[in-house]
Amino acid sequence: MQRLLFIVPVVAFLAMVAFFGFGLTQDPKELPSQLIDRPLPEFALPGIADAPGGGPGFASAALKGEPALLNIFASWCAACPQEHPVLTRITQEGYPVYGIAWKDKPKDSRDWLARFGDPYKQIAADEAGRTAIDLGVTGVPETFIVDKKGRVRFKQIGPISPETWEGTIRPLMQKLRAET
Repeated sequence: MQRLLFIVPVVAFLAMVAFFGFGLTQDPKELPSQLIDRPLPEFALPGIADAPGGGPGFASAALKGEPALLNIFASWCAACPQEHPVLTRITQEGYPVYGIAWKDKPKDSRDWLARFGDPYKQIAADEAGRTAIDLGVTGVPETFIVDKKGRVRFKQIGPISPETWEGTIRPLMQKLRAET
């Protein structure tokens, strides 16, 4: 009986070590999205008005017909300025990028875009954060790749680096453009 009392804690300890050891081998940036290969949740958001290209906002239906990027950003986001030159490059290469300003005041979004430039085809404001919840957004920036049918095909958590654009996202966008 005493032997059993000794073995049980040792086995429990080894099980915990194995569990946590496995967790340490996982990439924390790879959070699987429940939306992959599913339709983009429906939404209709107002614009941030008076921004270059700000316009009246847009609905999820705008992301059908051609592959596009849906970028979630905010003026208060520390990593968004790092990503912004890459988004500008993506737009210059002819890929549509839509933006949603998450939990941001429209004036702050407009000021931020005036400072860094506006790479977005259309911009919407999600001040309450409801649409971001439906998308499963955990922070900014996050970017979704949406195919011609409006289905989410990829989710980038964190800023898009030039390497991520070149090695992952651009090839996917090219593949999605070629699909019929």
